[in-house]
Amino acid sequence: MDWLGTGMVIIAIGAAFVSLWRVCKLKKEVLRFTEQVERGLDDIISGKGFQESGESEKDTLWGRCSEKLWRVNHIWTKKEEAGVKEKQMMKELISDISHQTRTPIANMRLYLEFFQEEELSEKGRDFLAHMEGQMEKLEFLLQSMVKMSRLEAGIIHIRKQRERLYETIAKAVEEVVPAAAKKQIQMSVDCQEDIEVKHDKKWTEEAIFNVLDNAVKYTKPGGRVHIQVKCQEVFTKISVRDTGKGIMPQRQAEIFSRFYREPEVHDQNGIGIGLYLTRKLLTLQDGYIEVRSQEGEGAEFNLYLPNS
Repeated sequence: MDWLGTGMVIIAIGAAFVSLWRVCKLKKEVLRFTEQVERGLDDIISGKGFQESGESEKDTLWGRCSEKLWRVNHIWTKKEEAGVKEKQMMKELISDISHQTRTPIANMRLYLEFFQEEELSEKGRDFLAHMEGQMEKLEFLLQSMVKMSRLEAGIIHIRKQRERLYETIAKAVEEVVPAAAKKQIQMSVDCQEDIEVKHDKKWTEEAIFNVLDNAVKYTKPGGRVHIQVKCQEVFTKISVRDTGKGIMPQRQAEIFSRFYREPEVHDQNGIGIGLYLTRKLLTLQDGYIEVRSQEGEGAEFNLYLPNS
């Protein structure tokens, strides 16, 4: 009986050692498998490309997963190549449209100038003025559509440099001064000339211009538009405040949507993409835009650019 009991104990201890050895081996295999999967995913994410496992590992768990990862990497690479090719085609198409429309628009402007030098009846002058207005609308529409297409196709490249913000704002203001002067709108700027922010000068000017253009467009004659710049802890805030018609609170989220226009302003020039472009251009620079307004009390648009 003693020998039988001793044998049973030895067998039990042996079984325990075997089980422990199997657990340790399994743990090592799981750890090795995890490391292989992690390396494979890192290679795919970094763009190095993923190499399928060798023939000797085809029947292992890693071998089967390796084949799947290789397929995923292959599909991803093909889609990325197709995306690059599609963007290039879109870039060429947009460039071609822009070029093809520039010449006929320039010719039409030239013909209008010739007509303006001719002796026309009062009705003829009236028609000519309408043609000139429609011509400007068409040119603005084409320019806006080209900008939006470039933005959505990822063709616009933001190149940020540390620049004086005063100069960028001055350029945007310069573009809207003629329209403001026609409506006798008073414009003022409160910005220290030495404030420097890392930004893309060209596209930030475009973003500010879109907000100023709306402010002038929707402010009644004799109103005011004020631009103020403040350096905050994280962002530099460009505030554009007007004495215009204001925006109803329930519409304030919609005004940044593409092609959105408020029902009561459809008689004004525009297609509803200015604020959409502004939001996109600021987002590409890690900034953002917000609006504060009440109907009939004007609006305040705040554009934020990161300080670093």
